Amino acid sequence: MNEPCSEPIDMSPVERAACLIQQADALIVAAGAGMGVDSGLPDFRGKDGFWRAYPALREAQIDFENIASPAAFHASPERAWGFYGHRLALYRETVPHRGFDLLRQWGDRMLHGLSVFTSNVDGQFQKPGFDQAHIHECHGSIHHLQCLEPCSQEVWLADSFQPDVDEQSCQLRNPPPACPACGGLARPNVLMFADWGWTDQRTEAQAKRQQAWLCAVTQPVVIELGAGTAMPTVRHFSRRVIHQHGGRLIRINPNDCTVPTRLDAGLPMGAADGLAAIAKVLGAEWSSAAPEGGDGGH
Repeated sequence: MNEPCSEPIDMSPVERAACLIQQADALIVAAGAGMGVDSGLPDFRGKDGFWRAYPALREAQIDFENIASPAAFHASPERAWGFYGHRLALYRETVPHRGFDLLRQWGDRMLHGLSVFTSNVDGQFQKPGFDQAHIHECHGSIHHLQCLEPCSQEVWLADSFQPDVDEQSCQLRNPPPACPACGGLARPNVLMFADWGWTDQRTEAQAKRQQAWLCAVTQPVVIELGAGTAMPTVRHFSRRVIHQHGGRLIRINPNDCTVPTRLDAGLPMGAADGLAAIAKVLGAEWSSAAPEGGDGGH
């Protein structure tokens, strides 16, 4: 077991974060919307941020809560799928920033590897090679579909759907995906606003796998990235891990990086910059492959 980090007065927050990573036996990545912003994904915080990304919805005075709802699919499938189809295509094309690779490399060096908890539906953690069995997408994934009704609890991949969206009007031009069971309209398998029809079996299975994994770790470190307080789901998860599993917290957030105790580390930075700063302190050894004999826990 590595020696505990020295008193906070002896080191900067970045140095403390590096020390916490070095002494942990497991890495828990807790990611909110800010994690994807550094990859160029739009920020939907506030009406202005959302409407900058979707001016056609500004013109129609449709805000995020109204378009991101099952009611929008019932009222105007072409517009609802114009919004979600555009996002699906964008997320497919987006290249995750370097911070994703750093997290995966750090987890590979730990006894129990890593696990991801994210409120993002963009599927960005799968692209750099994170093990799908260790990803918990608490709000679902836009890369999966379900029946709008729903007629069953089935969830299937959206790979065969190639949306053709008129961006000026935010309207889908080609036929929307259909439920293979009943032929009715399909929707993304994501938790929306006022959503009582979300099929959560895929997410529940992820949650059970993550909880079983957490029961085996003894000295975890949570790296929380881009998780705000307006939608505190990710922050609540971080708090639960710290209290129930004896973890320490590294909070990377440019707006609010306060941490519970002096033994934790808060970095007032964006996700990519914060992870790069920690990597610089850790050195080249922590950016290489897992040490011989380690299985990374994956």
